[in-house]
Amino acid sequence: METKTEPVIRTDEPEMVITRILNAPRELVFRVWTEPEHIKHWWGPNGFTNTISKMEFRPGGIWEFVMHGPDGTDYPNVNEFVEIVKPEKIVLKHGHEPVFFMTVTFEEIGNKTRLTLRNRFESAEVFDMAVKKYGAAEGLKQNVDRLVAYIYERPMGRGLIITRELNAPKDIVYEAWTQEKHLAKWWGPKGLEIKVSKFDFHPGGSFLYSMATPDGSEMIGLFVYHEIVHGEKITFVNSFADRDGHIIRAPFSPSWPLEVYNELTFSEKNGKTIVVLRGAPIHATEEERKTFESGFDSMNQGFVGTFEQLDEYLLSMKP
Repeated sequence: METKTEPVIRTDEPEMVITRILNAPRELVFRVWTEPEHIKHWWGPNGFTNTISKMEFRPGGIWEFVMHGPDGTDYPNVNEFVEIVKPEKIVLKHGHEPVFFMTVTFEEIGNKTRLTLRNRFESAEVFDMAVKKYGAAEGLKQNVDRLVAYIYERPMGRGLIITRELNAPKDIVYEAWTQEKHLAKWWGPKGLEIKVSKFDFHPGGSFLYSMATPDGSEMIGLFVYHEIVHGEKITFVNSFADRDGHIIRAPFSPSWPLEVYNELTFSEKNGKTIVVLRGAPIHATEEERKTFESGFDSMNQGFVGTFEQLDEYLLSMKP
C-alpha cells in the first residue's frame, strides 16, 4: 500500500503540497512522469483524457497538450520545463490560467519512492481563484490518485507479459515461488542445472543462483525482491551477476538491460492458479529497451519450458 496525504493548502504561502510514498522504484515513477506514452493515460483529474502534440523533456522544452473533459470540453495547455534533475526533480511552469510553478521531487526510500508535488502560484489572488474556481486541491489529489493507479495497474509500459494457468491451488503455487527448496527444483530454462548461493525472501532480500549448461558453461542470475504481498504479488528486479552478486552484463548481448523490473501476480479460479508475469527494463537506454523488446519471442519460448518444469514439479507438491 502507498502512504497517502491530502493536499496541504497553506495560508502563509500561495501553494499546495501533496506527498505520497509509492511501492515502486524511483526510476519507474520518474519514467511514467516523463514519457508521453505513459503520462497521457493518467494526467489530470478523474474522467479527463489527453492528446499530447509536443513534449520536449529538457530545460526550456515545451509540453503542449489538450485535456478533454468528461463533458466533451477541451482545455488546451502549454507547460514549460524549467528544471530537470534526473531522476530526482522536475520543475515546470503552467502557462495558462491559473499560472503556477509545479515542482515534483522523487526521493528514493529503499525500494520505494516518496513523491512530492508542490504547486506555487504567482500571487495570493491567483491561488485563491485556483482553489475556489477551479477546485485545484481536489484536482491535484485526483491527479496523483490516477498516477498511483496507473503504476500499479500497468507498471511496465512496454514490456513482456506472460500468463499461465497452473493446475494447482494458489497457496501451493505461491509456495513453489517463495521457498528455496522448491524454487531450485524448477526455475530456469530446460536443461540447465540450478544451484542456489543465497536466498532471502523478503523486501530488500535477494536470490542468487547459478545456471550450468550441459557444455559446462555457467551463468549467474540475481533477483532483488521489492514488494511482497503474501499469496498475491511479488515484485523483483532480476539481473545477471558475478559470484559475489554484483550486477554484470548479460553474456549473450552487450546491449541487454542490466536490470529488469518484474511483477508476478497470483489468482485462483476453480482450484487452478493464474500466474501473470510482467517485465520491463529499468535504468535502461533506448538501445537496451529495443534489445529487450526484440527478445520477446525467445523469452516467451524460454518461459514455456520453465513453466512446463513448474507444472511437473507442482504434481509432487500436491497434498
